This record gives sequence, C-alpha cells and structure tokens, in this order.
Amino acid sequence: MMEETMTRPKQSLRPITAQDLYALQLLTDTRLSPDGSQVVYGVQRVDKKTEKKYANLWMAHTDGSGERQFTQGDQTDAMPRWSPDGRMLAFLSSRKEGESAQVYVINADGGEARRLTDLKGDISSLTWSPDGRSLLLEFTQKDQEVIDREADDKKKKLGVVSRHYTRLFYRGDGQGWLGHERTHLWVVDVAKGRMKQLTSGKVYDEYNASWSPDGKSIVFCSNRREDPDLEPDLIDLYVMPAAGGAVKLVKTPPGPKGMPVFSPDGSRICYVGARDPNEWWQNIELWVVPADGKGDARSVTRPYDISLTCSTLNDVGGGLQMPPVWSTDGKVLYFQISEHGSTRVMGIAVDEGTLYTVIDTPGSVGTFTVDDRQRMMTYFLGTMTDPGQIWVRDMDTGDVRQLTHLNRVLLSQLDLGKVEEVWFKARDGHDLQGWIMTPPGFDPKKKYPSILEIHGGPQDQYGNLFMHEFYFLAAGGYVVYFSNPRGGTGYGEEHEKAIWGRWGTVDFDDLMDWTDLVEKKPYIDRRRMGVTGGSYGGYMTNWIIGHTHRFAGAATQRSVSNLISMWGTSDLNWVFQLPHGGKTPQQSIDVLWDRSPVKYLGNATTPTMVLHNEMDFRCAIEQGQQVFTALKVNSVPSEFVVFPEEPHGLSRVGRTDRRIDRLNSIRRWMDTYLKPVATKPVKGAETRKASK
Repeated sequence: MMEETMTRPKQSLRPITAQDLYALQLLTDTRLSPDGSQVVYGVQRVDKKTEKKYANLWMAHTDGSGERQFTQGDQTDAMPRWSPDGRMLAFLSSRKEGESAQVYVINADGGEARRLTDLKGDISSLTWSPDGRSLLLEFTQKDQEVIDREADDKKKKLGVVSRHYTRLFYRGDGQGWLGHERTHLWVVDVAKGRMKQLTSGKVYDEYNASWSPDGKSIVFCSNRREDPDLEPDLIDLYVMPAAGGAVKLVKTPPGPKGMPVFSPDGSRICYVGARDPNEWWQNIELWVVPADGKGDARSVTRPYDISLTCSTLNDVGGGLQMPPVWSTDGKVLYFQISEHGSTRVMGIAVDEGTLYTVIDTPGSVGTFTVDDRQRMMTYFLGTMTDPGQIWVRDMDTGDVRQLTHLNRVLLSQLDLGKVEEVWFKARDGHDLQGWIMTPPGFDPKKKYPSILEIHGGPQDQYGNLFMHEFYFLAAGGYVVYFSNPRGGTGYGEEHEKAIWGRWGTVDFDDLMDWTDLVEKKPYIDRRRMGVTGGSYGGYMTNWIIGHTHRFAGAATQRSVSNLISMWGTSDLNWVFQLPHGGKTPQQSIDVLWDRSPVKYLGNATTPTMVLHNEMDFRCAIEQGQQVFTALKVNSVPSEFVVFPEEPHGLSRVGRTDRRIDRLNSIRRWMDTYLKPVATKPVKGAETRKASK
C-alpha cells in the first residue's frame, strides 16, 4: 500500500523554513503488542515558548482503524514496553521537574499510570521478565556526593566545588562530566515495587541485558578487564541467574560485541560484533554461540559483505538499532543492515546461512518488533521525503500498511524540490553513490550556486532519509549535492577500510571527483560553489579549503582540525589514535600532523564560517578555535559561531532556537559569498591542490 499524501496545486506550495523545526512531530519509539493488534509509540514535540521538548505515548490499531493519544501532559514519556500478556505497559517518564525519569506502569486499556520506582540516577533500559512479574533495569546511580548536594539547598546553590578522576573516560558527549558510579543490573517487582540489585562493581558496567525464555537466566555484556578504559573493545558475554548470584563467562572471540539474545529454546545466544578489537572498519557481524559455553561462537553473516548497523544519517530523529530477532522455531534471525543509502531488514537461516531481504523500501528501517506468533511486524520507516512513520507488514503475504501520518499537513504544504540518485566512478574505478537535490522552482536552463555536503562519522552514510538542513539550503536557491565517499558504511569492508589510518586521501579524491561530476551539469555555476560538513565532515571541509581554492565559501561545523590536540581532549580520549595509525602522539607526531587539516590552513583563501558547540565533548571546541585563528591570522574572511551549552549533536538534538540560528547562519554565509555573480572566475576554480 502506497503512503497516503495530501496534494495541493504546485503554485500554492511553499519552501521549507528553519522555523518548521518547531512544527515537526517526531517518532521516538515503536513497539507491537504481543497479540499484534496494537502498536504503542512516542511522539516528540517542541514547546516554542519554553524551548522544551516533550513526548507522549500514542496507540494505533494494526488493522489501520485509527490512532489515539495514550498519555497526556508536558513531560517526556519514553521507552514503552508491553507486558508479556499484553495487559500492561511499562515506560519511563519525567513527571517531576528536575527529577530523573522513573518507571511507570499502566493498564493497556488506559487509566492512571502507577509510579513504580524512586531512583536517583539514570535508567537506560527496561525489560519485562517472561512471567510478567518483574522488570529488569539497567541503572546508573548518582554519586552519593551529588545526592547529598541536591538535598542541601545551600550546597545545591553553590554547585560543584571540584571533580576528581582516576579513570581515563571521564566525560561523555551529551552526558557531560561522568559520575563515578557504574551502570548495573537491577530487578523491580511490578506488584510491590521492591528493588533488588543484581550486579555491582566499581570499574565496569553491564548493559544490553536480556532474559532467557524460561526467565531463569539473564545474559549481558560487560568489559571486566582490570582497567576497561585501556581495552574498551574487549567486551564479553556473561550469563547469571535471574535471582542473582555468580556470573558465568560465555566463551567468544575477543572484540566488541553487544545485543545478546537467547534463542527460543534457550540453547543458543546470538549477538552482534566485529571480528577483532580496535578495527572499526570491520563489518559488524551476526554471531551465534551455545548458551552453555560448550562450543565456539560462529559468525553467520561472514560470507556476506554486510554490516549490522543503522547508520543512515538524518537530522530529525530516526529509528533505533534493534537486537536481532529469532524466529519462533529458532531457525531464522532478523536484523538491520545499512547498505547503499538505505537501512533494511534482513533474514538469515541460522544453520544453512541463506540470506534474504525482508524490508527493502528505499529509506531507513529503524525500530522493528514482531508479535508473539510472528505473523506481523511493525517498524519505523523514514524516507527522503518523510521524517518517519510506523508501518505494519504481514509476514505471510508481505503486504504493508502505513499506520501513522505524522506531519501530513505540514508536508502537504511544502515544495521540497527534487532529488536525483547518481552512481559514478571514482578516478580509480571505484563505484560511488551520490544524490543531487535541486531547489523548488528549479529551471535547468538557469545557473545555480551549489553546496557540497559531507557526512560525519566517517563510519556512517548519507542516503534515503529526510535531511531538513539539505531542504532548507535548497529552499534558498542552492543545488545541494551529497555522496558517500570511501571511509563510510554501506558499501562493504573495502570501501570502509580505504581511509583507515589515512584520512584526507582517497576520501578527498572521491569528493573532488563527485564535485567534478556535479560541476559539469549545465545548471551549475562553477564560480559559486560552497562546501560544508560536520564532525568528520568538518574535518574534510577543513582539509578541502587547505588543498584547493575551487570553493567560493565554506562552513565547517563541530570539526576535527588537529589530530595531535584531539588526542585526550575528545570524550573518545586516547582511542582516537586508532583510526590514525594506532600510536600515541609521542610515538607518531609527524604522522598525526601530516593528517591534520590545520597544517595546511596557511594555503586557505576560502571565506569560511566556523561553527562549534561549547559543550561538544566529542570534538572539543579548541578544534574549531584553531581553525578560526589560523584563518584570521592569514586574513581569510572568517566568522566564529559558538552555541552555548550544546553538545556535538546540536544539529539533531539541540535546542530548537539554536538549531534555527545555526541553519540561518550557514545560509547567510553562503548567501554572502555564493549569491553575488562574480565578474571574473574565482581563483583556482579548476580542480587542483593548493601548494603546500
């Protein structure tokens, strides 16, 4: 069934605006009831007056008969989970100002929610036991020092006096300065609210926990080395009694792993992980291991060059990476992969190894769940022209139906322009994929300014998913073009490994080859080409302006500029050396400096806006400061835009007024340097590297 749309005469449509971010309603989760009759999901909205974001739960019938709001109020209701019998829902809610989200339970038919917990800290996961009597929580308690300070009005007003750390990882982007308590497993009795802590430890965490089918055991992931921060990829699987007690190591190859799930008969455990530690370019594979430890773990996706990721980028929210799902007979596993600009759901016969596609709609399939009989699957689907809806699929017939229609009125008012998918050859014959977005009212006989967008990661991909930023720039009269150069996901290990230890090499070549292709379009004004990108995309923007003068304007966002100072200042800390040769600056300062864009900014002449977020702990603000300083010292037109309080992900999750200011700043800068028609060609408009 095709998605329903409201059609309006073309002349009555309008371009998208930055302010439309206030109007967008975004899906936050989706879960199918055990009997397959209903799906519960979260819808996030923004209060324009307060700039606060709220989310409530909604219900929709899978037969398409309607949807209704299930919870009300100015709070954030999240992580809805059906009880095994489908009669109750558990969820997290922040119903008291300034208080951590707590677990609530509510009758699935409606009524008043009952608060189940009173915990001081953060709950990151909740899962019903198979008998419906308990909930398994992953909980990080606040430090006692913080609890004491918040209980004392005078101390609370004065705030933190000092922070003391001995661990390597002491900050988290979007989290801030980390506490000393670790994430551990707790169980709460649903009827009485009694809490029991199952695991403890001062230097390690437990996460991705799930129940065995009989409810007697729990499997989880943990790094239990003496100092996990020195060996972060050495993660293991453990099984423990659900009532508490000794944990048992499940033998698996060393390396990163997560999302373990028992098979329906409890005899096997599947999980996702790479082959080796510290090799981020490797595919994330699907593994199966005997639950009793009496056999070796085996990758069932190794024969296929695919990676179990949900890495298609957007800026308006998307579905989650889900744990693999066993078929009821234990013969098939369902899972997501990101490939060629989309995220799909696949199935594989565990023993035979036969791989097949379940959902391959051009777009990104996020959260997906099945009913108890696996007759039905509901899933988040975002596309190039829709931020995301919930769909249902009949697993027997393959028929699909759209259940939600969020943003239907808004989208029906907009002229988004058109997007063309392009496959092309790099200079060495490598196959690459890109997209060209033309503005509303596009006339192929006219000449347009253009903007090259470069994705972050680099282990991510652009593709068939809504990007408000791209449409906003196109609405300003720009041709916006984006691609997936080597280094990203979605095109196999060779594609992803190509820049491991060598950023700024074939990725730069791929981007310039893509720009060459677009530049030759008859509607492109080669004198008015701009470039922008964030994070690794900011790194490449910095690299580009130091190696070519072909662009008339640039905006580098939350960028990486100096690999030497990046070491130790990022929340990734020392592990940021891994993609760049694996050695510390003390061992390889020349290598890191050669791959640092700031080294080449003395060659830059491109007018550049530098945007950075004050609380960016992934790429510390000093990275942007170095770019701005280098450009100003060399008299390159520059502007430094700083967003207070915002983390690395401002463009996706930041305060809406700041997101709007960011968008308007970028477009203003591009308008300044790309809109006026030059009287003579921009210096070095041909493709070439600047002198070093």
